Amino acid sequence: MKPVVVRRIARADGETIRLLGELGVATVHEAQGRRGLMRPYMRPVYPSARLSGSAVTVWCQPGDNLMIHAAMEVVAPGDVLVVATTSESDDGMFGELLGESCRAHGVVGLAIDAGVRDTSELTAMNFPVWAKAISAQGTVKATAGCVNVEVVCAGALVRPGDVIVGDRDGVVVVPRQAAVEVARLGGERRAKEERSRARLKSGELGLDMYGLRGKLAELGVEWVESEESLR
Repeated sequence: MKPVVVRRIARADGETIRLLGELGVATVHEAQGRRGLMRPYMRPVYPSARLSGSAVTVWCQPGDNLMIHAAMEVVAPGDVLVVATTSESDDGMFGELLGESCRAHGVVGLAIDAGVRDTSELTAMNFPVWAKAISAQGTVKATAGCVNVEVVCAGALVRPGDVIVGDRDGVVVVPRQAAVEVARLGGERRAKEERSRARLKSGELGLDMYGLRGKLAELGVEWVESEESLR
């Protein structure tokens, strides 16, 4: 791929992004047909980290963060940096200083399929980061890559302007064109879960609430009174 930095991208509207962030990763993932989830090794650097924003994608060489610096010229407030590498890497490609630069330009977080460092400082800044690894291994700024092109980050396809949602459950990608519908479906799912929660708290069994007794019978499960009945 020819090295390129795309300056302008389309983004979802702010209210939709906010709603998706409120719904959280698990609900959004379910609402869009269990798609878009990044690999479970993508963990937040501090447990309370949350984010939702528009993806600015960065494609780097392993151990080289040059293109992250290039991306800072084209970000907008509310964006999330999504960094992928041309081959596997766990080098510490992002740290406190890049975090400060992100904050200055309104970037609300980072998802990187590689390593990060300075996690204590990033935590103190309340700058939300999801990464494959934590590593103090240094990096260089030597090789060209791309900004705002389609990438695969931690197994998930990400296009510039897609909505990124992150919390303790991981990171999920919502295609920009589907964001409004996914937010609607997620809201319906949240309301349904609230009703189910109330029923379960009252003591109702999931077997009855979800109609699972017939499924168990179909699978040949029998109920017996005691272990002795099996002898």
